[in-house]
Amino acid sequence: MTKVFARFVKDESGATAIEYGLIAALIAVVCIGTWRLIGTDLNTKFVAVSEGLK
Repeated sequence: MTKVFARFVKDESGATAIEYGLIAALIAVVCIGTWRLIGTDLNTKFVAVSEGLK
């Protein structure tokens, strides 16, 4: 039983998967925040261009 427990403690594959998940979540949060900030300004520019073409 102690060999099984020792092998379980040494196995880091689950920790690696969790770390990759956290990194992906952080990247997603940064992207969404950036798109929200830029999206408002970009929408304003598109409306101005649209109004200018009328």
